[in-house]
Amino acid sequence: MRLMGTYRPKLDEKGRLFLPAKFRDQLAEGVVVTQGQENCLVVWPPEVFDREADRAASKPLTSKAARGYARMFFSGGEEATPDKSGRIGIPAPLRDYAGLEKEVVVIGVRDRLEIWNPTSWEEYQAEEVRRFAALDDDEDDD
Repeated sequence: MRLMGTYRPKLDEKGRLFLPAKFRDQLAEGVVVTQGQENCLVVWPPEVFDREADRAASKPLTSKAARGYARMFFSGGEEATPDKSGRIGIPAPLRDYAGLEKEVVVIGVRDRLEIWNPTSWEEYQAEEVRRFAALDDDEDDD
């Protein structure tokens, strides 16, 4: 699965997101929406979600970090199947977590989508652009 690009769909008055048309066929069977890091939401194809869930479940329950990750990952999760118009419902608690209102940014991140508040995305992107530009693997080749 190859999900790429940046899109600016809108949430409708019921909190439904029109998935970008480019991805509708790939996600037609359903998705799982969870809280992501940096206060975005993650839209997972079910098979990718299952791999990440298995990875999270493989960590020992004696690990505080693993317990915390699993709690955040699963507690806000919601399964959704796109309707005939390609919309998925985003529950209010998830919209609140990500600060989503009408305008949103959807980005493809290889095997998943992320949904961002536009201001949060612009701030995150501005910081990451500087880091990306400064990458230099040659510094370690002495």
